[in-house]
Amino acid sequence: MKILLVRVSSLGDVLHNLPMVADILRHHPQASIDWVVEEGYVSLVRLNPNVRRIIPFALRRWRKGLRNPSVRAEIKAFFRTLREEEYDLVFDTQGLLKTGIVMGAARIRRGGRKVGLANGSEGSGYEGISRLFHTESIPLDPRTHAVARGRLVAGAALGYAVDTPPDFGLPAPDPAQRPDWLPHEPYAVFFHGTARDAKKWASANWIATGHALAPMPVLLPWGSEGEKREAEKLAAQLPNARVLPKLSMMDAVTLAQQAALAIGVDTGLTHIAAAFYTPTVEIYADSPKWKTEGNWSPRIVNLGDKGAPPGADDVIASARGLLDSLDSL
Repeated sequence: MKILLVRVSSLGDVLHNLPMVADILRHHPQASIDWVVEEGYVSLVRLNPNVRRIIPFALRRWRKGLRNPSVRAEIKAFFRTLREEEYDLVFDTQGLLKTGIVMGAARIRRGGRKVGLANGSEGSGYEGISRLFHTESIPLDPRTHAVARGRLVAGAALGYAVDTPPDFGLPAPDPAQRPDWLPHEPYAVFFHGTARDAKKWASANWIATGHALAPMPVLLPWGSEGEKREAEKLAAQLPNARVLPKLSMMDAVTLAQQAALAIGVDTGLTHIAAAFYTPTVEIYADSPKWKTEGNWSPRIVNLGDKGAPPGADDVIASARGLLDSLDSL
């Protein structure tokens, strides 16, 4: 059986789609699974060894150069590659017009199916027009967790129950592969940056938390010039903090994977830390906790909710509890 997954973005959403792979192979061990994903997230999907072929999608870049002949040629090459295989099943778990078009262009065998979402979750960017490309649409409760959505769609299409914890298929940390830019001693990482200001946590809270963790090193990554300035302001008020250089996607994944403790707002890198079973405190300030909370491990603590961010004392207590539990192992 050949299966194609269409989940192109964003970082956290691609991550949350990964458990579909383990579920399918648990029930259909001989299946081969391909994946269409935005080119910036190819390296994340590649960490899962059970994805046979990754087909990069570059709509974000293509949109900027549609008049360029080389871009148009690249788009044609993408669709040629997409149509090289005939699939038994194509899953679109994003539910957007752009992913529906990709699904529509994919080839299926006689009797094959194109399966997607019949509805969106609360607050999602779901586009109902995507159903035009389905042969089968799976309805879900509007408050279904982001990790469960793809798993339930695949289970409904393939006739199995989703009754195991999610398996992201990610590799265990390898201390021998620790890069030189990471400290040798255990460190905490603060994923403080996010594209939406309302999801951020107050600077005073980060500073209080950093002081409470001292002398443990606190590493501060950033993804934009604004986040870099915020990181520098935090580091200036913490004796144990270091602003990291600009990191590649895979460097950021390594940072999350090898941390002794991750504390972060509702953003992709925080969820990656949780998927690696890194002890993680997830902070919710302006997004609903039910949607993405890490609920698969006691090493993950979820605090706050939409409109009700946690205070520093709660985060500090949770962080200390996670570190104490590791010390007792």
